[in-house]
Amino acid sequence: MSRARSRRAIAGACAVAMLGITACSTDTVTPGQRPNRPANGALPTQSTETNPAKLTIDPKTLPGYTAPTRAEDGTLSRPLTESSGNVWWKVLDGQNTPLADPKAADTIAFGDPATYTDPSVKGVLTFRGNNYRTGGAYGTANVQNKKLEIVWSKEIGEIRGEGSYWPGAGWTGQPLLVNWPQASKEAMSLDPKYVSDPNFVEVIYPVFEGKVYRLNLADGTPTKDPIDVKYGFKGTGSIDPRGYPLLFAGQGLNDRNGTVGYWHYRMFDLIQNKEVAFINGLDAGSLRPEWGAFDSSALINRQTDTLIEPAENGLIYRVKLNTTFDAAAKKVSIDPQLTKLVYAGPDSNKHGIENSAVAYRNLMFAADNDGYLICWDINTLQILWMRQVGDDTDASLVLDATDEGVFLYTGNEVDHRGTNGGEHLTNIRKIDAFTGKQVWQYDIPTYYDAAVNGGVLGSPILGQGSLGDMVIFNVARTTAPREGDLVALDKQSGKVIWRRHLTNYSWSSPTLITGSDGTPYVVLPDSDGTIHLLNPTTGEDYSTLQLGKNTEATISAYGNMLVVASYDRHIYGIRIT
Repeated sequence: MSRARSRRAIAGACAVAMLGITACSTDTVTPGQRPNRPANGALPTQSTETNPAKLTIDPKTLPGYTAPTRAEDGTLSRPLTESSGNVWWKVLDGQNTPLADPKAADTIAFGDPATYTDPSVKGVLTFRGNNYRTGGAYGTANVQNKKLEIVWSKEIGEIRGEGSYWPGAGWTGQPLLVNWPQASKEAMSLDPKYVSDPNFVEVIYPVFEGKVYRLNLADGTPTKDPIDVKYGFKGTGSIDPRGYPLLFAGQGLNDRNGTVGYWHYRMFDLIQNKEVAFINGLDAGSLRPEWGAFDSSALINRQTDTLIEPAENGLIYRVKLNTTFDAAAKKVSIDPQLTKLVYAGPDSNKHGIENSAVAYRNLMFAADNDGYLICWDINTLQILWMRQVGDDTDASLVLDATDEGVFLYTGNEVDHRGTNGGEHLTNIRKIDAFTGKQVWQYDIPTYYDAAVNGGVLGSPILGQGSLGDMVIFNVARTTAPREGDLVALDKQSGKVIWRRHLTNYSWSSPTLITGSDGTPYVVLPDSDGTIHLLNPTTGEDYSTLQLGKNTEATISAYGNMLVVASYDRHIYGIRIT
């Protein structure tokens, strides 16, 4: 019996011991230790600085930096971090001509998460709400009963394609919630009752059936007709963080009921309520030109009018949007100008990035299908470091900027190792963002299935305030194929604070909600359609709500209202009470 199979057999018998924690096939919580619990629940202060020139880090000042090697053809390379071999890369323009000087015309850098959107804009405008991917909930909720209730539901459709069935919305599928600036509401000619209501919030939701729904958060009524592009969305869209009426959403499917179309990253004018530009995913400049899906949720640097979108074709796109918005004339336009980063490591063969990029100032991070975690400078498109993490990583990273340093939290899945006979282990890691070096690692046995991967598919919760010592990961298909685990780890040591066993696994990213009194809550849907409202301090449920079928999309929250779509072909508006 192989080592991988022996681990799998033990897991199937429901007797997994990991760092002193035993999980069993019932919904149970097993406590660990919490030596670094914060003495007070104060939230970390965030800088209001947004000037890219003041935020930019010179890569040459990073620890251990060395200049890359340049080949005769202009290709650049440097050694991998903590593994053998080199990463090579080159930069292309929109016509796939190599660029000798790919430096951005304007210096690009992101500030702290609270500055991602313009101060006039409220809501969740990209996956996990900001450039650290730590959000997903706007404002606070007045919680008295610790219960969830369905306020409204909106029936949506389905498609069949790629030999499968795609109902409702799926991974990552987080809805966007926008309290628009007044000028944008007027420019979009929304109903006067919405234009005059300062509390109006619009739900913008690209879903599997290839439609973008626009709904009123309060009652689920349509605010505009759906935008129908025919081919399905799997990931999460992005709204322009300046509050401009622009939507960006990547196409995840190109097969609609047997009719095959193009792979497009789509850009929408929400005044005209239609698509106005796109990036073609079948790009001859990529190392995977036959596959062109876009699951990543773009980041948009509002100071420089720049969009960043990694793609499953293996390219990372930096897009100068050249936006103009004349609210009085009710016109918005873009003229996208593309620059592309193409790269590979010694073991790259599949290529492609499915997670959403994270940004710390001008440094950007993502992980790919070949098991590489990369850091690049968005201004020069120079790869600063790259390391192997052992397998495909679909879940977006989360970034933590602390007094001790800047760190990434990430977890992979059992994908290539399952195919190749490797260990059926999911590896959760804390990584130094400046060097790529590992701080700690925590392993969990998980099942392999080519269609339904086990491991980390959701982004972790980065604890803040009273949870400031912990990071909470959702791990699918652990002790049995239908089961999963939530595990809260100590940020400093990687040791278990608590581990919660789930009878039904989840691919969703848990969403942290803060009560008006400062009490933290977590909401997490699972593969049985149950939404868990739980106490992140202990991992125990306060209550649950049943949506009927698998809910793998990620919940967004605005105050007391939550939104998510389920495989039962409905978008739900849910209130936490």
